[in-house]
Amino acid sequence: MDDRKNTAHGGASLRGTLRASPEDFFVDEDLGFAADGAGEHVFLRVEKRGANTDWVARELAKFAGVGADAVSYAGMKDRHAVTRQTFSLHLPGKRDPDWMTLTHPEFRVIEFARHSRKLKRGALKGNHFRIVLRDVHGDHAAADRLLESIVGGGVPNYFGEQRFGHEGANVARALAMFAGQRVQRHERSLLLSAARSHLFNCVLAARVERGNWNHPLDGEVWMLAGSHSIFGPEAITPELIERHTRGDIDPTGPLWGEGDLRSGGAVAEIERAAASANPELAAGLVANGLRQERRSLILRPRDLAWEWSSATDLELRFHLTSGAYATALLREICAWETPAAPR
Repeated sequence: MDDRKNTAHGGASLRGTLRASPEDFFVDEDLGFAADGAGEHVFLRVEKRGANTDWVARELAKFAGVGADAVSYAGMKDRHAVTRQTFSLHLPGKRDPDWMTLTHPEFRVIEFARHSRKLKRGALKGNHFRIVLRDVHGDHAAADRLLESIVGGGVPNYFGEQRFGHEGANVARALAMFAGQRVQRHERSLLLSAARSHLFNCVLAARVERGNWNHPLDGEVWMLAGSHSIFGPEAITPELIERHTRGDIDPTGPLWGEGDLRSGGAVAEIERAAASANPELAAGLVANGLRQERRSLILRPRDLAWEWSSATDLELRFHLTSGAYATALLREICAWETPAAPR
């Protein structure tokens, strides 16, 4: 599925260039907490440019003289970007090397501090973004109006293209894995995530097409904003609608796995149709022991601000919670091209 065809606001009003340079896509990780200053782990705040997160982790391990399994991080970050994120290294009984002497053209250590616990995957509050779209053509006033509406109502919470690998190949690889093809252990979770994300995007795209991705249907399962707590389904009442309108609760879609769908009525019908259209993916996720979970259908960027820094350059700043994708916002605004990355 090409997610960029399923926009919720009538199609992007602009055309432009994304990632004309790495500096045009800046991501600053927000852990939501600080290192406590003592312990067996060291937290490194690293700025990388055009570098793969796993590769940086291996370089840090090499510099510290430890194995790659001693390094962890909260989440993968875009390679074709400038990003700041935290890595943790387990250094029990070892002194810190002189981190500030570690120089490399693709990354640098900004600061470091000791901490009592390892940094686990997913242990972050979100990410701050500053993105510049270059060579932009289209109706500026229409784009401004669209952005104003996004401030109030958000955008469909699609999984971004990064989840699916180069040219979306991870879904096909997941199907091959489900058919019996052996993969390396570290690839398995990647492919399972791609399969799940594809099914979720199919459900969301169906609701976008019907115009009800942000309107409650019979059988809706709700998620409390800013959490993963869910409730429902229950009868739709004026109180529920009012809570949804003010952004306190959002409808959800399935992260597929074994067990019964929690949704009912019209919502369950849409979700089962997506699974029926992708039977090998749905069955493969069940066979691999994943459990049914839910994800919000709506992405509400925080502190969204923008300015036209020139007649053809649009700069956007916003904060997204963990697990959300900047491209889900950008695709509503601009149909972009990306220069070929240097090899």
